[in-house]
Amino acid sequence: MKCLVTGATGFIGNRLVEKLLDLGFEVNVIVRSPDKLSDSIRNKIHVFKGDVLDKNTINSAIVNCNQVYHLAAFAGIWSKDQLLPYKINVTGTENLLKAALDHNIQKIAFTSSAGTLAPSKVMEEVNEASPLPETYHTDYEKSKLKAEQLCMDYIKKGLCIVIVNPTRVFGPGPMNKSNSVTVMIRNYLAGYWRFIPGKGESVGNYAFIDDVAEGHVKAMDVGVCGEKYILGGTNISFNTFFKHLAAASGINLRMIHIPYLLIYALASVEFFLAGTFGKKPIITPPWARRYNENRLVSSNKAIEHLRYNITPVRLAMEKTIQWLQQQNGHEI
Repeated sequence: MKCLVTGATGFIGNRLVEKLLDLGFEVNVIVRSPDKLSDSIRNKIHVFKGDVLDKNTINSAIVNCNQVYHLAAFAGIWSKDQLLPYKINVTGTENLLKAALDHNIQKIAFTSSAGTLAPSKVMEEVNEASPLPETYHTDYEKSKLKAEQLCMDYIKKGLCIVIVNPTRVFGPGPMNKSNSVTVMIRNYLAGYWRFIPGKGESVGNYAFIDDVAEGHVKAMDVGVCGEKYILGGTNISFNTFFKHLAAASGINLRMIHIPYLLIYALASVEFFLAGTFGKKPIITPPWARRYNENRLVSSNKAIEHLRYNITPVRLAMEKTIQWLQQQNGHEI
C-alpha cells in the first residue's frame, strides 16, 4: 500500500509517517524544507519538495498512491500576509482534493482542528454533532472550517474523505509551533515557565501524540466517508494540568497567575508592534480570547467507531518527560 502525506515535518505528520513506515506502507511526502525531516524517516520515504500551492508537485507526488493523509496547514498565530491561512488551508486543500479526484485516490484523511468546534457551555463536552459557533476568533479556525466544507463538497463529487479533529496535542516529536504544549512542559522542567492564564480554571483538552497518530491510521482504516472524528484526550483546567505535571516530574514550582486583562493588554501591544514593524507577536488578542474559554470535548465517537485509545494524561506526561530527559542526555 502506498500513501501520500502532506505536512510530514509537522508534529503530528512526523509521528504519523513513523507509524505508517512501521506498518509497512510506502510513503511519499510533500515538504517545503526536506532538511527539516527527522532522521527517523528521512531515508525511508520518497520526498517531493514543494507545498500544497504547487499543483505540479502534488500531481507528481500522488501518482500510484492509494491513500492521502492531508496534514499540511498554516497554524501560526500571525502572518504578514493576512490571506496566507486561507491560501494554504483552503486553496491548498482544494488543490490536493482536485488531484486526488483526478488520480482516483481510494480514501483521504483530512486533519482539521478541534478549533472548528464551539467552546463549551456550562462545562458540557462538545462533540461532532454539536452546533458550530456563530463566529470564530482566528483566521486559522475560519480557514480550517472552510477546508472541512470543501471536503464535504468533494465527497459529493465522488471522493471518500474522513475528517479528524485533534485537540491540544503533546508528546515526543519536533519542538515546533505545533508542539507548543511540549515546549511549555520543557520550559516548566527547566524552571522557565511559571505562568498560568487568569485563575487557571479554563478547561482544555490535551491529547498524547501517539494516540492522535494512531487515530489517523484508524480513521483511514475504518472511518466512514463523510464523518468527523474528534481525536482528543483528557479535559483538564490549567491548574490541574500543572498539578499533574508537578506530580509526574517531581518538580513543584510556584506558579504565577496572570490576569486575563493583562494578557489581553500585552497581546494588543504585540499585535500593534507586529502590524507596525512586522515583528512576529508572541500572542495576539484573538488567541488570548481562545484561552479564556472552556474547550471540553468528547472523543466517544472515535472510541466507539475507530477503537481510538486515550493514554491517561499523567502517563502521557511521564512519557513526554522521559523523552525530554533522553534528548538532554541527563536528568532534568
